Amino acid sequence: MRMTARTILAASLASLLASAAHADVTLSILADTNPETVVFLDVLTKAYSEKRPDISFDIENRAGGAEGDNIVKTRLATGEMADIFQYNAGSLFQALKPENTLADLSGLSNAGNISENFKPVVSAADGSVRGVPFGPAMGGGIFYNRKIYAELGLEVPKTWADFIANSEKVKAAGKVGIAQTYGDTWTSQLFVLADYYNVNAAAPSFAKDFTENKAKFATTPAAAKGFERLEQAGKAGLFNADFGAAKFDDGMRMVATGEAAHYPMLTFGIGNVAQNYPDNLGDLGFFAQPGDDAAKNGLTVWMPSALYSPSSAEHGEEAKKFLDWVASKEACELMAKAVPSGPYLIKDCQLPADVPQAVKDMLPYFEAEGGTSPALEFLSPVKGPALEQITVEVGSGIRPASEAAALYDQDVEKQAKQLGLPNW
Repeated sequence: MRMTARTILAASLASLLASAAHADVTLSILADTNPETVVFLDVLTKAYSEKRPDISFDIENRAGGAEGDNIVKTRLATGEMADIFQYNAGSLFQALKPENTLADLSGLSNAGNISENFKPVVSAADGSVRGVPFGPAMGGGIFYNRKIYAELGLEVPKTWADFIANSEKVKAAGKVGIAQTYGDTWTSQLFVLADYYNVNAAAPSFAKDFTENKAKFATTPAAAKGFERLEQAGKAGLFNADFGAAKFDDGMRMVATGEAAHYPMLTFGIGNVAQNYPDNLGDLGFFAQPGDDAAKNGLTVWMPSALYSPSSAEHGEEAKKFLDWVASKEACELMAKAVPSGPYLIKDCQLPADVPQAVKDMLPYFEAEGGTSPALEFLSPVKGPALEQITVEVGSGIRPASEAAALYDQDVEKQAKQLGLPNW
């Protein structure tokens, strides 16, 4: 009887120890509410839980834009950040002081899969990688309605003047020339930010000089043009009547269904149409924001956001294991199949053959030598937080472009000093 009791006790202890070793863990994730983000997290977490039944996920959504930036910074500062969070790469990432706040992911087994073009925009000052790419690279440019273009006999513009002329023709035909959606203030920035390919073509040293406080938006004609173009489009009355209240979802609906001919936006908007207006996906086209010279036509590119884990994560080791898997070809192709809206930045990750028309429109820019330029925020750590409020004022006719450019120069000065950049 004693031997039997000991055997039962030993077996029970072994079972308890095994259970403890494989205790269920719930990883918390904080992410924005963009439709692509929701889809990506859904496919990734479901697939990972199938591989690891002991892991479940608790996903919390946050606001976008400046409000979302404040939420992320506050959570990190107070030690209340989720085990994993999704956030921008580039200048906004640098503002998080990643060497102090984020886990080092350089040692992940799949770290070598991450594109060399992406690593610098999620690397701390010491060169260590702190994030893994989450989604495809994006183009910043102009969605257009292909049906409207066909009906009015319009051609994809290679110059800004041709773009405005097309928009005027659309307005004359009784439709909205350019959709604007200042109910989501961040969307107001596109005419300024997507113009960077044109800035770089005219002033190749601008990013370096801007970072070193040797060049300003207000005093660099090529850089000031983004504000001027936004002002011109607003003054011409090319926007939808409700542009002050309309939101991102409205803009994508308008351009996809033919209420508007154009909507300046990042190409992640393709996912919004695929989810909400799949029957109109083939009517959605895309082109780069044109500049003054048709011979120098190219695309401003945004790196995808990334997934990070804070140094203070409750389940830090399990969070790293999940992020390691996200950096695999398998996980990447799950995302690419779910949202084939652009090139992914994981080695050997393939897009499906049947990509939407707007993606087909974007890929030639990536394939042409010199056809793309990273957005300024990936070439300089300096980006002022008030740009979206300033561009709302310009597009609304409240503030002239020249004054707005000077105001933005003041805005970036605060951030450059906070980052401790030399010469500021």
